[in-house]
Amino acid sequence: MSMTRERINIPVEKLKWMYETMVKSRYYEDVMVEAYNEGKKPVFNIGAGPVPGEMHLSTGQEPAAVGICAHLTKDDTVTSPHRPHHHAIAKGVDLNRMTAEIFGKVTGLGKGKGGHMHLFDPEVKFSCGGIIAAGIPHAVGAALAAKKKGKDWVAVAFVGEGAANAGGFHESLNLAALWKLPLIVVVEDNAYGISVPKSGSTAVASNDLRAAAYGIEGAYVRNNDPIEMYLASEEAVRRARNGEGPTIIEIETHRYLGHFQGDPEMYRDKEEVPNLRKIDPITKIRDLMLSEGIATEEETAQIEVRAKKDVDDAYHFARESEYPAPEDALKDVFSS
Repeated sequence: MSMTRERINIPVEKLKWMYETMVKSRYYEDVMVEAYNEGKKPVFNIGAGPVPGEMHLSTGQEPAAVGICAHLTKDDTVTSPHRPHHHAIAKGVDLNRMTAEIFGKVTGLGKGKGGHMHLFDPEVKFSCGGIIAAGIPHAVGAALAAKKKGKDWVAVAFVGEGAANAGGFHESLNLAALWKLPLIVVVEDNAYGISVPKSGSTAVASNDLRAAAYGIEGAYVRNNDPIEMYLASEEAVRRARNGEGPTIIEIETHRYLGHFQGDPEMYRDKEEVPNLRKIDPITKIRDLMLSEGIATEEETAQIEVRAKKDVDDAYHFARESEYPAPEDALKDVFSS
């Protein structure tokens, strides 16, 4: 049965924004794959090319970001782990400066000093809190600040399912529950913590079940569904803004690429990714808009062109920007 507009219950402009943002995120990762691999073949050399170091891409995980960021404002805080691009794009981080930062250019968010895993944009209250569960305490701090100031701001911490086994996850949620803070922890269950399957590392079937241990709400979103993620997030944000405390949302999402670029992925069945791509969330939301008359083929094509142009413009901005001068290496790092 196709979903009716009543059952969707999402404003048309929000739905179109979700689609455009998902297209933009996916295309961004496609562009970054090409940029990252430049100079690293035929033998993979992590230090070569215009983007050296590790690169963690979020292709396939777009619903986690758009589903909740559709409900956020500029005043809400988002923290992200080391797979951050879809979160940053959905939160409205400056795409030109973000891309320049990844390329290590002086026009970047951190003037080229942070790179891909340390994106920070105070204009929209976005930061990469580091790997594993390191971003959750930062989000708790933002949520505490909101409560102390009497604001209805929300703090969202994105983590992978492996981070739910880390101390920072439990310590942070205990405090947030105790103080009824406006915190939402979004657990992106992409099935693997690096190369360890969830079944080999986690004692519960889904991490939303852990919410009961803190006396807070939990929700589980199946099948990487952007519509269900939107609806679960809507309720969680409502509770947070009303002073009703934290929520854990776990979404069953799909990492199409390896843990990092260059990952041989020996832990995955060779048919896993092709099978996941058959239910691609971007195709799902596009087909939904078309079948319900929310958008025409021409409109969706225009959305795609606009999204890809933003990415292309950011890429060219980054490539054409200058690298920091050697003598500026310690500027804005240490105070005198």
